[in-house]
Amino acid sequence: MRGWLGGIRLSGFTVIMLGLVVLAAFVLVPTASTYLEQRQRIAFLQEAVQVSQDEVDALERERSRWQDPAYITTQARERLFYGFPGEVVYIVENDLEEADQPREPDPVSAEVEEAEHDWMGQMLRSVVAAGLTENAVSEEDAALDGGGVFQPDSSTDQ
Repeated sequence: MRGWLGGIRLSGFTVIMLGLVVLAAFVLVPTASTYLEQRQRIAFLQEAVQVSQDEVDALERERSRWQDPAYITTQARERLFYGFPGEVVYIVENDLEEADQPREPDPVSAEVEEAEHDWMGQMLRSVVAAGLTENAVSEEDAALDGGGVFQPDSSTDQ
């Protein structure tokens, strides 16, 4: 090893050139890293601008849709459940597909249990009692007219 190192001859020119290469490395490495950081930052900001532009485009499309009277009518019907006068609006609660419906445990038990009370007899007594009452319409129900608007009796306002 000593023989190999001893065989290297350095001239003044070689030492100056090596010094210039080391000096150039010390000068250019921070500049190059700053340049790369700036390029990454520019790429990130360009992507952020593109995302923002896409959002602006989507909002402009949404605004142009709201200029259409048919779209406004559709949104009022779907979101607010509005309808035209004289129209009957139905709300469907179980509109999911069979596969999309959440599974609930089966409410029927495997064991048969005897009821603690006679529900059939109680229901029959309730129906008979409702049919035999003399005052089937209360005063509040009588105050309601056919349109469904409550009009209080003027004699009870005192």
